[in-house]
Amino acid sequence: MKEFLADDFLLYTPTAVKLYKYIAKEMPIFDFHCHLDPKEILENKQYKNLTQLWLAGDHYKWRTMRMNGIAEHFITGEASDWEKFFAWAETVPSLIGNPLYHWTHMELKNFFNIDKRLSPDTALEIWNECNEKLQSAEFTPQSLIKKSNVRFIGTTDDPTSTLKYHQLLKQNSTFETKVVPTFRPDGAMFIERPTFQRWIKNLEHVAQKQVTSLATLIKALKQRVDYFHDNGGRAADHDIPYMKYQEVTLAEAEVIFTRRMNDELLSQDELIKYRSFLLKELGKMYAHKQWVMQLHIGAMRNNNTKMKNLLGADAGFDSIGEADIARGLSEFLNALDQEDALPRVVLFNLNPKDNPVLAAMMGNFYENGVPGKIQFGTAWWFNDHIDGMERQMKDFANVGLLSHFIGMLTDSRSFLSYERHDYFRRILCNLIGEWVEQGKVPNDSTVLQALIENISYYNAERYFLQR
Repeated sequence: MKEFLADDFLLYTPTAVKLYKYIAKEMPIFDFHCHLDPKEILENKQYKNLTQLWLAGDHYKWRTMRMNGIAEHFITGEASDWEKFFAWAETVPSLIGNPLYHWTHMELKNFFNIDKRLSPDTALEIWNECNEKLQSAEFTPQSLIKKSNVRFIGTTDDPTSTLKYHQLLKQNSTFETKVVPTFRPDGAMFIERPTFQRWIKNLEHVAQKQVTSLATLIKALKQRVDYFHDNGGRAADHDIPYMKYQEVTLAEAEVIFTRRMNDELLSQDELIKYRSFLLKELGKMYAHKQWVMQLHIGAMRNNNTKMKNLLGADAGFDSIGEADIARGLSEFLNALDQEDALPRVVLFNLNPKDNPVLAAMMGNFYENGVPGKIQFGTAWWFNDHIDGMERQMKDFANVGLLSHFIGMLTDSRSFLSYERHDYFRRILCNLIGEWVEQGKVPNDSTVLQALIENISYYNAERYFLQR
């Protein structure tokens, strides 16, 4: 019987242990997509307690706490930080089988050197021990990033951001990790949102351009793409609830934009046409800049209207949608390719049934001299568990070239989430080790070392042009 979280955790063959211990374990981290706040990194915020570091903004945890019957008062409400932590401690023993059970204890062990199970019985002891350690310089954001051996962080940023904190971080000679912005133009894409016109006003302010038409909106967005590029940005990210695509002229899309600016309601078909046109225009901008375009497809967001009205968006009430992505995605990528304007694209799916769709889509578009131009992104959100990661890599390998896979990301707001990279690497090493011991892959140390190193770090570094 294996001990929980032993050195060979998730490694079930001698080959897997070797691949992890001698290759994957010490590789640096290239975290190309996350939701960390660059302001907190710059200011090197000192957290008063574990709740502030661990639970604030973590909708993964909030969601399971609700499932465990915890009242909202102890999740996002007015309860004290200790009461919220204790509510999380009450939830953790019920998480067996959920990756949060593993991540919770990996973070306690590897950051705080605490090898106890979190429960109501141990909550106060762990709370006090962690809070004492949080007062030292070893537990500030910059120290946690350094301890985790993170070389690159890609944040997620609105086009209206001044990028002030990215600029200041770049000037900080004592902090070596590269922190770069990622262009996330949801404000422009989701024209139906009540905040759209207010967002346009913010864009006008930072771009110093009046937006009176769709054509001028595109010019303002191009100015912001240039600005992000000048500040180190080399990627964009898009939330794609469903992947529908139609070829639309500027004149057609202009009518839709004008109607929305006049507060008219738009039909579903008009929303598809507007987003199709704008997404293609942005794709062409990204290709010109040699950026990476990330498409996160299939999240069905804010299912609970009552709780959205109470707490706002991104509070833990999202789920897996039916994206119906094959035809629309093919038509979108092909439209850009026809104009020689297809950027490097990373495809993420939330519904695991779409794994083979994206894995096959990678091979339809290419560029001479660019290995793996279209990427199948790592198992995302509801799939970033053992079964989901294994399934994603197997589907990737079955119809593509796993050797070019750009690997893991945290997609997190927590500075402790770098343990997810370790989790992924253990799963990767176990999968490859299993194939070796079954005779499906040659036991060639040179080949295996290159494979593990590239997937763990180097492929992403090359793909995002940071090498």
